[in-house]
Amino acid sequence: MHSPISLPDRIALRLLSLAYFVQAVGALSVVGSLERIAVTWGLSSAQSALLITVFGVTFAIAAPVLQMTLGHLRRRSQVLLGLSIFSAAALLFAMATSYQSLVLSRVLMGLGAGFIGPVLGALGSNIVARDQQGSAIAIVLLGLSVAGLAGMPISAWIAHEFGARNLFLGIGVSGLLTAAMILLWVPDRVAGQRVSPTDVIVLLTQATSLSAFFVVFLITSGVFTTYAFLAPIISNDFHSSANGITLALGVLGVAGVLGNLLVTRLALRMSAERLLMWGIGLLTLDIFFLALIPRHLNALLLALVIWALATDIVWPSQQRRIVELMSEQRGIALALTASFMFCGIGVGSAIAGWVYPKYGYQGLLLISLLLFGLAFACLRFSENRAQLRAATQMPT
Repeated sequence: MHSPISLPDRIALRLLSLAYFVQAVGALSVVGSLERIAVTWGLSSAQSALLITVFGVTFAIAAPVLQMTLGHLRRRSQVLLGLSIFSAAALLFAMATSYQSLVLSRVLMGLGAGFIGPVLGALGSNIVARDQQGSAIAIVLLGLSVAGLAGMPISAWIAHEFGARNLFLGIGVSGLLTAAMILLWVPDRVAGQRVSPTDVIVLLTQATSLSAFFVVFLITSGVFTTYAFLAPIISNDFHSSANGITLALGVLGVAGVLGNLLVTRLALRMSAERLLMWGIGLLTLDIFFLALIPRHLNALLLALVIWALATDIVWPSQQRRIVELMSEQRGIALALTASFMFCGIGVGSAIAGWVYPKYGYQGLLLISLLLFGLAFACLRFSENRAQLRAATQMPT
């Protein structure tokens, strides 16, 4: 029998979810407002694109390094420190007068995000009882799910209507307000964890843990291979206007919120491995559906609802699985998970940038399908390794 999450703990989890939303929107903000940033600061396409790259590289490196150097700090303190750095960097971006300032601010935003993302799941899962951890992680990751689906259109709209500087001003202020609410309403009862370089090396060389990280990487790469070019696909392949793009992204956001509510309940009844298989299966079926549907916006909207539900299943389930597989090392394990996830975002987006101009919409779907197939195979291998490890550790 699963006990319900108490109201104070649920409020705390919602605030951690808000922190994830602010961090993820800040990460995607340059992607959504790239054109306005280029106009505001007079940048070339290459200079603008570098602002995306430096954030991702900094995050991927910072997430495990910060856990090795400062992971012993209490979890809430890590989140507050990360939000403070991230928010201050966003304000620096808003006030920047040179390209060098913009690059510095994105490096600092990546540094702050390297603290926030990996710790939120660990903090949220430790606030509640063990049988509530699946639901808690799903609640925390709602912010990531909504931002992942709606972060680019939100930032694009704000930058277009109010300017790129005001976009980053809003991100900075939102981050500081979120930090203040976390300080007031999230309990400080979760200790940190000291991490050594040896711990990182072990996790990256053991077949069980490394294969689990590759599941994260392959799913994320497959999702972003198609999602990164969703706006051009809607415009060029489904012949829709800007209003159609806004509608489609809005449907994704709403379906993502509703799907998360469903997943928090499924997490009480199903294992992380089973949910991941269901999520990968839904994404695979949706790829076939996208390939076969007529090029009309209404058909695409239905496919996007399925897409949102599937991604709502896989994002929290893969983090929950990492926590369950490596519960004694969850801090560094979630940091490495975040690194693999951002590498997947980068690789998937890069594949999309290469494939779409040459092979179009169908080419993207084919690559996503191949990546989901590899993710499923990797999940089965990882599950077999985990079962073998559990069998060898059983007392005789």
